[in-house]
Amino acid sequence: MSNIRVVLVDDQALVRTGFRMILDETDDIEVVGEAADGATALEVTSRTKPDVVLMDVRMPGVDGITATERIRALSSPPKVIILTTFDLDDHLFSGLRAGASGFLLKDTLADDLIAAVRVVVSGEAVTAPSATRRLIAHFVAAPSEHKEPRSDTRLEPLTTREREVLTLIARGLSNAEIAQKLSLSEGTVKTHIGRILAKLNLRDRVQAVILGYECGLVSP
Repeated sequence: MSNIRVVLVDDQALVRTGFRMILDETDDIEVVGEAADGATALEVTSRTKPDVVLMDVRMPGVDGITATERIRALSSPPKVIILTTFDLDDHLFSGLRAGASGFLLKDTLADDLIAAVRVVVSGEAVTAPSATRRLIAHFVAAPSEHKEPRSDTRLEPLTTREREVLTLIARGLSNAEIAQKLSLSEGTVKTHIGRILAKLNLRDRVQAVILGYECGLVSP
């Protein structure tokens, strides 16, 4: 099995060096490129074709949100994890909507950073556990230019069971917890989640959580 390829994007060389040192200690993760701004990040990503991009939000020139949108628009886009100093940052929600698979605090523990890279490659979303639901609840509840009108019409393609699964996803439950709560196998839960994402044209679990709040399946 080939190594997980990672590109580091941050305007502070010290931050990139720190992350590189952590990731280079692993047997299955390889840092294949670095960038100090969003424009360079797009070029490096296009050239090196990584599996994961660790993306700072605030950078000179092209910022991390715009860079995330452009990277996720590539023909075979990598997963993007937003890096931030604050766990309730105005830019984070925009980052998730731009296609990021979650976010991490810059002071995250080394083991959590490594685990996050592995998790997003497996197809799951990754977020800073202490802040995820507060973040989403905060921004879905607050006025936002990105916020769509609250409506259940987007959920019409879902079956009753799929709506139940989406509600539990939005509440932050894992596949195992959903399976236990609904007396299903984890495999069946994964199948339901795949159908939900396909029917609602969602990129990943993070977008499913956001939609659950927006449509009123769960309340902040």
